[in-house]
Amino acid sequence: MFDNVCKFLAENFSSDFARWLLGKPIGLTKLSPTELFVQPIRADALILLESEQTILHIEFQTQPDAEIPFRMADYRLRVYRRYPQKQMHQVVIYLKPTASPLVEENVFVIPKTRHEFEVIRLWEQPMEALLEFPGLLPFVVLSRTADKPQALRQVAQIIENLAPQPEQSNVAAATSILAGLVLDKEVIRQVLREEIMLESVIYQDIVAQATAKGKAEGRAEGKAQGRAEGIQEGETSLVLRLLKRRIGELDSQLEVTIGNLSVAQLEELGEALLDFSTQDDLLTWLASH
Repeated sequence: MFDNVCKFLAENFSSDFARWLLGKPIGLTKLSPTELFVQPIRADALILLESEQTILHIEFQTQPDAEIPFRMADYRLRVYRRYPQKQMHQVVIYLKPTASPLVEENVFVIPKTRHEFEVIRLWEQPMEALLEFPGLLPFVVLSRTADKPQALRQVAQIIENLAPQPEQSNVAAATSILAGLVLDKEVIRQVLREEIMLESVIYQDIVAQATAKGKAEGRAEGKAQGRAEGIQEGETSLVLRLLKRRIGELDSQLEVTIGNLSVAQLEELGEALLDFSTQDDLLTWLASH
């Protein structure tokens, strides 16, 4: 999930990443790994962006990986094979603090061959540099700051003033997800307004994945206890999780009431709850159904 969020940011805010990593506001577009002709080693962690003269290769990592140096060298050769005239800038961005020496490695060496690349450990980066660009705001709470809740509050204030609305929603959702690497969920919920994130494609993708997972879990359980019962339980679990994230903890009686709803009613509630802001909205909906 974290890799996908970072790739979304790099693709949709490529000019911000260019100014941060390349030092100049050049236009970049996404380059598919399939254009390198050979099967990618691991396409889920990387983003390739290209301009007329430059290719920017970014790898996002939450954990140390001993294969990173080889992977960077391998992609450099693949890109050279396809675009020998273009320069290439390669960066590995580590998101989560670690004492592993692997995050210090920035070179691949075998006899008579040496390849270097850049490494950024976000927890060592000054937050001020990231505050300058909307696409980098989600990384601020991961940067060098002694008070991460305060850093998140500062980012939230900036997000409130972002426009247009889709950009605001996407940055807020990405900030919420990445902040989960270093902050408690409750702290994040108190700082970032969830209603800002509802229109985000990132948020909607997470909801869609959760829905698919809930249905899959329901189908799996249905094999053992009955298909209908399994689907109903999966839908109930999903709706309860979304409600708690949207309006807070529910009392036991409300959970029982929701558990007695039909699958069709649960699916309808799953759509309606996106407009809820308080438990009164839930009670009103239940009273009409």
